[in-house]
Amino acid sequence: MKMLYLVSNMYPFMLKSYRYLKLRRVNKQMNNDIESVLYDQKQLDKRMDEVAAELTNEYNGKDPIVVSVLTGAMIFTSDMVKRMDLKLTLDLIKASSYVGAESSGNVKIEQDVKSDLKGRDVIIMEDIMDTGHTLAYLKKLFLERGANSVKIVCMLDKPETRVEDIKPDIACFTAPNAFLVGYGLDYDGHYRNLPYIGVLKKEVYSN
Repeated sequence: MKMLYLVSNMYPFMLKSYRYLKLRRVNKQMNNDIESVLYDQKQLDKRMDEVAAELTNEYNGKDPIVVSVLTGAMIFTSDMVKRMDLKLTLDLIKASSYVGAESSGNVKIEQDVKSDLKGRDVIIMEDIMDTGHTLAYLKKLFLERGANSVKIVCMLDKPETRVEDIKPDIACFTAPNAFLVGYGLDYDGHYRNLPYIGVLKKEVYSN
């Protein structure tokens, strides 16, 4: 009976430990490419809880459209909308000003939203605002299409690389001018599935 009691009480801890070890095995190769962890899962969860509560309070009863900028923002958006306790519409857009690792300044839309934005409150969710080219373009475009308001919510804000005169309305964290990956951020399509945001080792992307 005592043994059963001990096992039942230790089970949650054992399960959590197993999941952690399994995660470490899965990410071992990618972890080796990371110079340092900037924001871990616990920090991300705490900040997303705060931002989601703020958005829930602001948009209560307004039925906003949340537009996720593919592909980088999909993980952040998914975790955010699950925390937002309100009625909303979710849409997707694929737009970028980047050619390789450099921003051209010319924004190209590869996949447009399907929703009618006229008279609607729009929340753009993005993984990171750096030059600001894409988000400045999208905000202007959505307002031209008749959106009632457009708010930009970013997981990360990187002001050191800003070119456009624009700031996120809400940023979860400020990012240094470093090559960041994880939680949706990638290098050559990889590292998006890391459960944290980390600084990629220079030798990985400079070769």
